[in-house]
Amino acid sequence: MKAVVFGATGETGRRIVKALVDRNIPVRAVVRDLATARSILPAAAELVQGNVLDRASITAALAGCDVVLCATGARPSFDFTGPLQVDYFGTKNLTDLAKAAGIQQLVLVSSLCVSRLLHPLNLFWLILFWKQQAENYLKASGLTYTIVRPGGLKNDDRDTPVVMESADRLFEGSIPRSQVAAVCVEALFEPAARNKIVEIVARDDAPARSWSALFASV
Repeated sequence: MKAVVFGATGETGRRIVKALVDRNIPVRAVVRDLATARSILPAAAELVQGNVLDRASITAALAGCDVVLCATGARPSFDFTGPLQVDYFGTKNLTDLAKAAGIQQLVLVSSLCVSRLLHPLNLFWLILFWKQQAENYLKASGLTYTIVRPGGLKNDDRDTPVVMESADRLFEGSIPRSQVAAVCVEALFEPAARNKIVEIVARDDAPARSWSALFASV
């Protein structure tokens, strides 16, 4: 197995790259800035330049890879087209080209509450709305997928028990980004993770469960 990670220098993406390296999975990291990437990503990761709005760079990045993990997301800005471009059209590009390349599985990091149009995050240029449209496109594509919807993202990286539910069951809670990365990577190995949406938060009082049990429960 060789993995390619899009959004690899983001706070979640860099943790996905590290989790893959820790599992001894060859990984190609797709980044905008090579110098920045070299300073924050593991030396074992192969770095290539590209982004999800550049179809040629996607095709090049996918070559020789078996699985894709996508942790891209529009950055806060005054550009009201950002979420449409990155979260929808970017994911659409990646889905189309991954299918054409024969990718075995695409793991997409989305968000809790994408089905709630009146959620405050949609004040940021409908970011949750466009994430949901991207999810819908991926689900209809015919690709094997796992859509991971985390709660509020934290950088403290504590090893906290994960709570996992099916779509539209969790509407509050938070989770360390490292736990999101772990879920994304374990989804590559768990047959029960395929073609599912999983919502995840972390709670200190939750029982510790194996990844197999968590994915099987959804």
